[in-house]
Amino acid sequence: MINTDNSILERTWHHSRFSDINRLVALKEKKGLKISLAFPTLNEEKTIGKEILVIRTELVERYPLVDEIAVIDSSSTDDTCKVAERFGAKVFVSKNILPKYGTYRGKGENLWKSLYALEGDIIVWVDADISNISPKFVYGLIGPLLEDSQIGYVKAFYERPIRLREGIAPSGGGRVTEILVRPLFSLFYPELARLIQPLSGEYAGRRSLLEKLSFSVGYGVELGHLIDIAELFGVDVLAQVDLDLRIHRNQSTGSLGKMSFGILNSFLSRIEKYKNISIREGPEKFHISLETEKEEHKVVTTEISAIERPPITEIAEYMEKFHSNSK
Repeated sequence: MINTDNSILERTWHHSRFSDINRLVALKEKKGLKISLAFPTLNEEKTIGKEILVIRTELVERYPLVDEIAVIDSSSTDDTCKVAERFGAKVFVSKNILPKYGTYRGKGENLWKSLYALEGDIIVWVDADISNISPKFVYGLIGPLLEDSQIGYVKAFYERPIRLREGIAPSGGGRVTEILVRPLFSLFYPELARLIQPLSGEYAGRRSLLEKLSFSVGYGVELGHLIDIAELFGVDVLAQVDLDLRIHRNQSTGSLGKMSFGILNSFLSRIEKYKNISIREGPEKFHISLETEKEEHKVVTTEISAIERPPITEIAEYMEKFHSNSK
């Protein structure tokens, strides 16, 4: 039987629907909510300053929509942290957040730790390598959460130009989505296959939902979130917003292979958990690629973490900070 659950498409909007920022501010104040924006970073000195400046100028100073802008940094070796501080963001080094629980390098690790560092009832995460940043990347994701209390998690989608040998193609980014993730969703979670860009790096959620999710420390964090949300809360809490265009660095095929490896690890762990599908051995933790050296093929192995951070409500310090009055 063909799955006909198109409900996510019914909660798909263009960012212009939410462009009346005064209206969003009024909704935020009426509901008594605080909104935090975080950029997970690793060596992003070239773009992070502009991103912070644009959002702070428009959505903090001109319109008081965002209450807090922060950078969660993976020990950058360039001037990312200095630039971020200069342009008015709070700066947190990931390894210094909840240090007794150790640290791992990866975007998912930064997102998980940001739940402890940030104060907001709504958390917005935006990648730090966007060269065409604009306020819509933030208010477009916040809008559905302020309009509809039933929505808990909002994903961005957009056109993604890709650099080819012949020049720039207007679209073609999102290769891992179309080659790997959408086929997997079609097989096991067809309702999630209605997400236009499930791996997009820009999304927002309610703390009350995010704190109940596991976080892969690496590439699988976005896919893991979506499957956990579908299983724990149902797809009716998901929405998606068209942000038109996103210009950023395109990754090489080799890098996309490693990304796919990490995503598959997160996927396999979840179908074991939720679908009762047993994987007898493995999976292995090393990604294998082949390189040509002096006309011979050389095997290159890369360890890619499959570590999952638990729902942060399992961390005593988090519960003390955010839920001590609910005991």
